[in-house]
Amino acid sequence: MNLKVFGAVILTLTALMFNPALAQEAPEVDRTATGGAQTLEDIMARQKQLEVDESFRSENLGNPENAAAIDEPLGTLGGSSQSDQWRGIRYNEADIQTVTRGPAVDVLIQDGGMPWYKLREGPMITYGGGALIAIIVLLAVFYFVRGKIMIDGGPAGTTIERFKPVERFGHWLLAGSFVALGITGLITLMGRSFLIPVLGPDAFSALAIGSKWVHNNVAWAFMLGLVLTFVMWIAHNIPNKLDWQWIKQGGGFIGKGHPSAKKFNAGQKIVFWMVMILGFSVSLSGLSLLFPFQMPMFSDTFGFFNSILGTDFPTVLAPHEEMQYANIWHSIVAFVMMVAIMAHIYIGSVGMEGAFDAMGNGQVDLEWARQHHDLWVEEVEAKQGKRGSS
Repeated sequence: MNLKVFGAVILTLTALMFNPALAQEAPEVDRTATGGAQTLEDIMARQKQLEVDESFRSENLGNPENAAAIDEPLGTLGGSSQSDQWRGIRYNEADIQTVTRGPAVDVLIQDGGMPWYKLREGPMITYGGGALIAIIVLLAVFYFVRGKIMIDGGPAGTTIERFKPVERFGHWLLAGSFVALGITGLITLMGRSFLIPVLGPDAFSALAIGSKWVHNNVAWAFMLGLVLTFVMWIAHNIPNKLDWQWIKQGGGFIGKGHPSAKKFNAGQKIVFWMVMILGFSVSLSGLSLLFPFQMPMFSDTFGFFNSILGTDFPTVLAPHEEMQYANIWHSIVAFVMMVAIMAHIYIGSVGMEGAFDAMGNGQVDLEWARQHHDLWVEEVEAKQGKRGSS
């Protein structure tokens, strides 16, 4: 439970921002003229996704077990009418008899689907897709303005081992699975809007089914890569005072020379912790989507915030609502990661001379290493000197 609450806390706040029903309250309505029935203002407020106090309906379910105590004429159903029964179904208070039992079958009406769908098909695609296009354009402009970052004075011609084979395996497992998840996730999210007009419904159907299968199964490789890289590199990514100097110099863009750094500089540490935290969060929301009945995340999270902040978020959520929250959060975190990783890919490939070799074959030019990770080179050479003397 503690792990669920901790992970869910990470994946909550933004999702709440996108739920208009939690953000606004409908004005109080005078229902005396209708005898307590709903009014046009109630209907309009619900259409605007405002939070409406519907206790005047949800609690008006009749009294079939105590019909004798009712003074008014009874209907064909005794102490409750068909309207009472339909209200019971609407608010999940009816005694539903179903052949299949489970946590979702009793919920016959769940009206959060349309707001979720509109958010998913509207702002999520618009802003998420726009962010991806924006980072691609910015990186292209940066490349043509700044050009590739070259090794000052040229390469030394000799190399030093930067990453061992097991480190490169963990990195490429994480990176490769993330790329596969990103592509298949975008197909799943945007394919209906952009690919059906191009491929046609039949071809897209096959592509979407395949993407779903790949996404659900490659996710396990991503989580394994996340654990491997965390275990291998956590010791090298603890912040220290050198990081502040690196940040003040903009990684070498401000002032003269490259700031000193050990195996990972401040920029790489930022990427590391972003990948670890957001990767953990997106993994939890993905698991919640894969196992919605076994791993509901948001009811516990809302309860946690209610206890420490005094808020009044709903803590009884249908499985459908849990999945809607998890899906929105999963998409938001994935877009943030894709934007950041695109910048990371740029620096590690076309943006900097000699950088790709670190993960390509594990060997980097000695002069490149001295310019970008001078203290790490000193540590490696000191160890090698001790081995040679012994």
